[in-house]
Amino acid sequence: MVKIIDKEFVPFITAEAIDSRLQEMGEMISKDFKDDNPIILGVLNGAFMFLSDLAKYIKIPAEISFIKVSSYQGISSTGEVKDLIGLDAKLQGRKVIVVEDIIDTGLSMTHLLKKLKINQPSQISVVTLLFKPEALKHQLKIDYIGFEIPNKFVVGYGLDYDGFGRNLPAIYQLK
Repeated sequence: MVKIIDKEFVPFITAEAIDSRLQEMGEMISKDFKDDNPIILGVLNGAFMFLSDLAKYIKIPAEISFIKVSSYQGISSTGEVKDLIGLDAKLQGRKVIVVEDIIDTGLSMTHLLKKLKINQPSQISVVTLLFKPEALKHQLKIDYIGFEIPNKFVVGYGLDYDGFGRNLPAIYQLK
């Protein structure tokens, strides 16, 4: 168990299970994009650790960049997406792989995909470490899912509770 601010969290997904799944996902992405030079867009802040480790298993040439959106405060979605850091890469005609830490309601990803489509990429694929199908409110096509999880609040491995807990090497669930 770990305590973050005022809440207790229990172990949920081990660092070893995450690494094993990332190897599998990296192989799939490498195979699916073997004839392309995609641009991989990590969604900050949460996806920084996931993308860093996943990229080690992607064995094709790829450009990596970052964007930042936010819809959470504390342990709940605010229902509003804020653009915090914009896109600085050219996407027109390119294959884009969006890497997100978690998709729950789908609000942030729906917002982000609309913004990216304006730049006319030839294809957009979505990769998420965690997916909460019970929480989904916006229909999305998710191309690569690390783990489907129940609709419970999680921290660690890039995910946070009010900015804390991102540095944990595994994923913990609210007790």
